[in-house]
Amino acid sequence: MSTKTPATQMLTKAGVTFATREYDFVGGQSNIALHAAEAIGADPDTVLKTLMVEVDGKPACCVIQSDHSLSMKKVAHAFGGKSAQMMDTAKAERLTGYHKGGISPFGQRSRAPVAFEETTMVHETVVINGGKRGMMVVLAPQDAVQATAGMVAPLIAES
Repeated sequence: MSTKTPATQMLTKAGVTFATREYDFVGGQSNIALHAAEAIGADPDTVLKTLMVEVDGKPACCVIQSDHSLSMKKVAHAFGGKSAQMMDTAKAERLTGYHKGGISPFGQRSRAPVAFEETTMVHETVVINGGKRGMMVVLAPQDAVQATAGMVAPLIAES
């Protein structure tokens, strides 16, 4: 499987050090990121999922742990809006240029502001989708934030 995607090309161009991890993607999973964590033998807390949302009708991208859910109230606050909702899958695929299960915060077709869950910053490395189903990139969370010109904010719902 080729590891050349818009996401990996963007990271390379930005001078970010990363590694790739591949696994056999199985569609129809209720939580694709948890499936990926299990498939590569990684702690679900370090495997992050990319979720496309709309804040006051404008696209935004959230990156959180695979075993957590977004708090829409926190998402709206992070992006300076009043309300947030999940983006429709078809719209997310159109905007990002990636398919569900392969959406990455890196190298999206239409750039949206990105926020990373603040508690992910404690890890030495995190695993994030590399721009296609079955391929992840491993990198320092601070490098992920810098590469996307993103922000760090509380985004997850309380358990």
